[in-house]
Amino acid sequence: MRAIKHEIRVFFTAIMFYTRIPCPSWVDHSSELINKSSRYFSLVGIIVGAFGGFVYWLAVMVFAPEIAVLLSMATTIWITGAFHEDGLADVFDGFGGGWSKEQILEIMKDSRLGTFGVIGLLFMLTIKFLALVQLENLMAIPLVLISGHALSRLFASTLISYRSHVTTEASKTKPIAKGMKLGSLLISGLLAVIPLYFYDNLWVFASLPLLLLISYLLGVYFQRKIKGYTGDCLGATQQFCEVVFYLLLHTLWKFS
Repeated sequence: MRAIKHEIRVFFTAIMFYTRIPCPSWVDHSSELINKSSRYFSLVGIIVGAFGGFVYWLAVMVFAPEIAVLLSMATTIWITGAFHEDGLADVFDGFGGGWSKEQILEIMKDSRLGTFGVIGLLFMLTIKFLALVQLENLMAIPLVLISGHALSRLFASTLISYRSHVTTEASKTKPIAKGMKLGSLLISGLLAVIPLYFYDNLWVFASLPLLLLISYLLGVYFQRKIKGYTGDCLGATQQFCEVVFYLLLHTLWKFS
């Protein structure tokens, strides 16, 4: 029973730090709990995607699919407090405007949004919107959102398992996991693939190695530039993997 209570606390720690969903007052935090909460990143993604999918399902009964998609995107951004979108914009600013490791981290620390961040975020959100509204089966969007948010968080968290967290005074302090054991990664992986079994076309599983490749290449780039990762890097990886997953569905459904 004590072990179950501990896992519930770990789960709510993930909810508390990575969403705006209210948590029980007894949920506290520590570096140990934050690190352990990484095993539930995919489940957090499922929950966030489910909220977005529910809003889409309601909105599409009244509005055009384009408006329903925008409302679903706004919902997921609000629920997460734009946590990952903020990381994406900071990465575009930092890696776009900085040359050295110190410059990149200093720019990412700045709360102001620069030109690279604005352009990168606009392009990413636009691609995400177009990828969703042009899916062959618009009624599958709720499932697509759930699986996209789950898988993107899984592959973003893989960086935690084999890369080092950059700890310098210049790096922005965000509550992130700074270590992930193999067991936690497997749990997160099992949770992330559950939505894929609800697709009629199981070719969707072909997205897994491709998303892993995207995450790995981003990890290599971060390692070369700043010798590790920051919370912003994880947020950017999540956003890239989410958009790539939506784009992959177009290809898989077209040629399978």
